[in-house]
This record gives sequence, C-alpha cells and structure tokens, in this order.
Amino acid sequence: SRAVKDKAEQTADTEPASPPPAPEPSPATGKVATSPSIRARARAAGVDLGQVPGSGPRGRILKVDFEAFLASGEATPVAAAPAKRSGTTEIKVIGLRRKIAERMAKSASEIPHFTYVEEVDVTALESLRNHLNSKKAKGEAKLTPLAFLGMAVAKVLGAFPQCNALYDDGRNVIVRHEAVHLGIATQTGDGLKVPVVRNAEALSLDGMAGEIRRVAEAARENKASREELSGSTITITSLGKLGGIVSTPVINQPEVAIIGVNRAVDRPVVIDGRVEVRTMMNLSPAFEHRFVAGDDAAALIQRWRELLEQPAVIFM
Repeated sequence: SRAVKDKAEQTADTEPASPPPAPEPSPATGKVATSPSIRARARAAGVDLGQVPGSGPRGRILKVDFEAFLASGEATPVAAAPAKRSGTTEIKVIGLRRKIAERMAKSASEIPHFTYVEEVDVTALESLRNHLNSKKAKGEAKLTPLAFLGMAVAKVLGAFPQCNALYDDGRNVIVRHEAVHLGIATQTGDGLKVPVVRNAEALSLDGMAGEIRRVAEAARENKASREELSGSTITITSLGKLGGIVSTPVINQPEVAIIGVNRAVDRPVVIDGRVEVRTMMNLSPAFEHRFVAGDDAAALIQRWRELLEQPAVIFM
C-alpha cells in the first residue's frame, strides 16, 4: 500500500541500524539515486546532488548524507537558470524627442552623406593637455580633448568656408559663415541635443573648454535656451571613451558637415622604421556631397590633422 511504501522510504532515508556496506556506484543512467524529498530539498538549497556522497545501497543518497554534506560547507551552489522576463514599456515620441527624430529622418533621407575617415597621432596633444592640466589649481576644471579639437577646427575653417555653411533649401542658397558657431552634440535624457558655442574662432583654450562644458551641462539639465540650441554652423560629435573605431554621423541640418570623433587608444605604430607606442585617434567626418566636394573635405581633414599632431601650431 501507499502508506507502507512511504514508511519504507522514510526508514531508508534515516541512519541504518547496522554499519552500511561500502558505497556502490550508481547505475550508468546519469541520475543520482535518492528520494523525492531529498531532490526537493536539493533544488531549494541550490545543491548539485552529484556532489553528495551517498552511503545507501548502490550509492543512494540518504537523508543523513544530505544533511552531513550541507553541514560540511562543501556545497557549491548550482547557478540558477535566468528568469524569463515579460512585459513592455511604451514611451511616447512627443515634444523635443519627436522633433529630434523628425530632423534625423529628414537629414538621412534628403542629404547624400559621405564619410571620410582619417587616423591622427594625438600623442603630442595628449602630452600638452596633461601638462597644462597639471598646472591647474586643485578643484579647477580640467581641459578635455574636445577643447583642443574645437580650437583646431575653428582655426581650419577659415580656409574652408564651404564647410562652415548652411543650406537654405527654401531659397536654394548656400550661406557661408565667417563666424564659427560650433555645435556640440550632447546625449541627454530627451535624446541628442546640439547646444552651440558661439564665435568659437574668438575663444581662448580655457574659454573654449568653459563654453563647451557650460552649454553641454545646460543641455543635459534641460536649462539650455532656444538660442543656445540653434544656429550652429558645423557640429562636432564625440562619445569619448565609448567612441568606437569608426562612426558615420548624421549631418545636423541645415549644416553641410559634421565632425565625428572616435576614442583615442595607445597602439604600436611604425615611425621611421621603428615600432613605437603612440596615442592614435580616428576622425569620422561626414559631408553634404551636393555642396562639399571630396577633395575639399579631404583637404580640410588633412589640415585639421596637422594641427592636432602639432598642437602648438593651433595657438600660432
């Protein structure tokens, strides 16, 4: 009967009346011999029964075996299977987020982008930046690579006005600007915003660093005014250490160029027949191919590269 079977199983899971024979190997079925109650306790405790030595017939794990194993502290918990997840979250694309999405889609569909990738040796630039930062007082804001990049691009654009321009599609006119109003692509909780550093060509290095920091913080904290979020003539976008190797940035309409900056990494480079460790960084600018020719874009980036590799020239 069922009662007799349960009683027999309970008796089998207690310490035997006489010393047990030496454990025999379990049958080659891959299944550990024990009672259902011990299996349930093992599942609850996260114990692999294959680790537990059994003293019962044919290596069967008895209750005393399982409790002794738990008390020994030798149990290695079995990793729980990842829990299944369900459910969804809906986020309405409204307000600023919707406007950003619409502008991105419009730019991608209307502008024939082309990207020109170049690598730059920024070893000297990083050395200069670290030196200048070491001279700053305690608590004073440090110079970031973006400040040097902004200074260099503002200097270069004087010779390449076709890249510091806006396209007025209503009038079918390209408006070239003498002033460099540098857009700083900034990731925020509402999506990507582009606050503007006005007249970047007239700023000192500390002035550039301070303005980049100020407008970016204002954008992230939703404190930027409408004027601070519009009117850029060229945009620079960087993900810093997350910048990857190459990117394909989307032009911020109605601009005709955007400068993508990738992360800087130390790697071996051949210089004059010798292998040296240098700090290298890739630039990934994109241009409006209807109005910016490939050779003009390449010439601009090569000139920018020269300034970044010889950073003292930026300030001459």
